[in-house]
Amino acid sequence: MFPGPLGHSLAGKALENGVWALESVDIRSFARDKHRSVDDTPFGGGAGMVMRPDVLDAALTATAGPAGAAGRGRLIYLSPRGRVLDQALVKELAATPTVTLLCGRYEGVDERVLDAHGLEEVSLGDFVLSGGEPAALCLIDAVVRLLPGVMGNEATAGEESFERGLLEYPHYTRPAVWADGQGVERAVPDVLLSGHHERVRAWRLAEAERITRDRRPDLWARYEAGRTAEDRKKSNKGRRAARRPGPEPE
Repeated sequence: MFPGPLGHSLAGKALENGVWALESVDIRSFARDKHRSVDDTPFGGGAGMVMRPDVLDAALTATAGPAGAAGRGRLIYLSPRGRVLDQALVKELAATPTVTLLCGRYEGVDERVLDAHGLEEVSLGDFVLSGGEPAALCLIDAVVRLLPGVMGNEATAGEESFERGLLEYPHYTRPAVWADGQGVERAVPDVLLSGHHERVRAWRLAEAERITRDRRPDLWARYEAGRTAEDRKKSNKGRRAARRPGPEPE
């Protein structure tokens, strides 16, 4: 499964150029029987299988070093009961030299190995995957793209969703007027054709706020809680400026 999509596009080029490195470890290599078993039935009964602590301990120790050793970096277990991955955590991980990701399977892993190695639990959201590998791919992609030298235009990252606690504003490109499949003409907002950079910035902020307020009340509540009266005044002024007609671009 690795590097999978991480071997392509920006992440793949950065991997080739040594901007970041990936080591995939086969947990079955640390099994202790001829069948390379990594799981067993759960104590207390129930459906499914649980990954064994002795096998996982050997894999983690060989990969990151013994529990409690210095310089291990962050150890993360991809789990639906963990902290939900957000851009703030992605930034933290991008500033960490080494991150070890444990991808579970079956019903999960023995709790004792999580405690022994101090693994953090991280989730992509309130849904269940067949294993931790797809979640790990998403996490790695989000982190790698923030590393210096990966993205062609470093300024792009500052304009993306969640960077200001908001969802991203709408984007448009040529043609300025486009007819859809039903023949309806759809025009780019006039402000984006005005050539007035301040009005464009004001419009983008106003749209980001509108979309966040409408679609993600949870994000909007956090954003509102962190704003000052002056921020709100600027936002209202920006919305009014964005609605004013402007000169045609030269």
